[in-house]
Amino acid sequence: MANGSGRPLSPHLQVYRWQYTMLTSILHRATGIALTVGTLLLTWWLVAAASGPEAYATAQGFIGSFFGMLILFGWTFALFYHLANGIRHLVWDAGLGLDLPNAERGAYMVGASSIGLTLLVWIVGLIVW
Repeated sequence: MANGSGRPLSPHLQVYRWQYTMLTSILHRATGIALTVGTLLLTWWLVAAASGPEAYATAQGFIGSFFGMLILFGWTFALFYHLANGIRHLVWDAGLGLDLPNAERGAYMVGASSIGLTLLVWIVGLIVW
């Protein structure tokens, strides 16, 4: 593909063949942002707990609502995903698993482990609750 000057354009997402490893890279950044936003929610809850019963009841009411629980579920997934993918990057930093088959296998392991750990924590949490 070339522009008016005859020079090739930079490759864009439409040029690349979609791979699961691309998704893991994008999700790693997105979960980092989600963890930051979720930590603000956690901070609000802690400040409300220290501020008194009325503030705590307000925060607990929101967090205990369906929407609040949905946010917490997403935050839990983001935590486990970011953790698992961070471990994958540490393995790469050691020079292991850099070839394409192992990189793809690692990407699937990150997805499966983050989903599994999220569900496990929520199942145990709901049983205990």
